[in-house]
Amino acid sequence: MLKTCVLNAIRRYQYNGGAKAHFNISCNFSPSCSEYTHQAITKYGLTRGLLIGFKRIRRCNNPDCVSVKSDPLP
Repeated sequence: MLKTCVLNAIRRYQYNGGAKAHFNISCNFSPSCSEYTHQAITKYGLTRGLLIGFKRIRRCNNPDCVSVKSDPLP
């Protein structure tokens, strides 16, 4: 039940514009950090998926990055 709530919250965040609309920043990775976290939660479960997503978000939004890097979920 909690997993479903978190996944729905991520989808609402994406539907409403994601990082660009809420924080005026762009993700440096493809797929976006929110999509990556959604995929991680779906594949690995809520706890491990959130941890994987958090690690990805910490690497994101590097102002020195000039192009989007491909970083799919392993």
